[in-house]
Amino acid sequence: MPINHRIVLDNRPQGEATVNNFKMVEVSLPELQDGQVLVCHHYMSLDPYMRGRMNESKSYAVPQPLGEVMIGGTVGEVVDSRHPKSKSGDKVVGMGGWQEYSVVDANVIGALRKVDTTHVPLSHYLGAVGMPGVTAWYGLVKIINPKAGETVTVSAASGAVGSAYGALAKARGCRVVGIAGGKDKCDYVVNELGFDACIDYKEHKDYLSLSKALREACPNGIDGHFENVGGMVLDAVMLRTNAFARIAVCGMIAGYDGAPLPMASPALILVNRMKIEGFIVSEHMEVWPEALEELGTLVGTGKLRPRESVAQGLAAAPEAFLGLLKGKNFGKQLVKLI
Repeated sequence: MPINHRIVLDNRPQGEATVNNFKMVEVSLPELQDGQVLVCHHYMSLDPYMRGRMNESKSYAVPQPLGEVMIGGTVGEVVDSRHPKSKSGDKVVGMGGWQEYSVVDANVIGALRKVDTTHVPLSHYLGAVGMPGVTAWYGLVKIINPKAGETVTVSAASGAVGSAYGALAKARGCRVVGIAGGKDKCDYVVNELGFDACIDYKEHKDYLSLSKALREACPNGIDGHFENVGGMVLDAVMLRTNAFARIAVCGMIAGYDGAPLPMASPALILVNRMKIEGFIVSEHMEVWPEALEELGTLVGTGKLRPRESVAQGLAAAPEAFLGLLKGKNFGKQLVKLI
């Protein structure tokens, strides 16, 4: 059996995360037992939620244990199998973590999902046709539930979730306005993803300035918003919301280092009879088949053209992850392992 390289969480961050929180280790892979499958990872996913798991504080999920392989989604190929429904060569999606190989109990429902790469590249199953895409689908369809002609917005618009959200909202006849960091990202959001407008939050020093830009981009106000960032962005959006606006909260990346994120105008929740709902997409597995079918069709027909930032090799994962937290990635952040 080959040697497996993996990255573990060595110690917890004190404030901002650093590369010193991680450690590369080598382990020997065990012999497969009945029902197990050996997967060689081709790509692994880096996602903002991982930063929250590094903390020891109480959250919606248990903290990442020290000394164990970092949690994370993976796509790859079955290279050995002792399960009757899996065979060598199968392309699969799982939660193999930050490592080159994983041994998976294929009897566990949902542990591995076989995927078809005929029309959808394997890497996209970690982005547009994976967890980020389903996250966008759930927030838009199940929480915001927009009508044709309504205006919807999304922060981190050029990322894996934001890009899928835009395509899904345009398919429903909405005016879609993104918020992203930098001219290149905003140009991509409008010119390649087909958003109606995109605002560069880096051009604004505070939420009042950003809100004025939103007023120009959303002349009829905002009916629905998908939040990935929090802080100044959410404050600016709330000033532009219409009565009975709906906000789906998926992430608060602005506060992942532990600093509190006060809200500037919470009274607007009452004034506008607003619905604000946070959600974790893994708690809604019942919608995944419907969501993945629509997302796969959008990618396969070219109506969703997701962009990827790809770091090369497992050792590059910590730096790429820290860059993701600072918005240095362009689209879905991946690590290519082979």
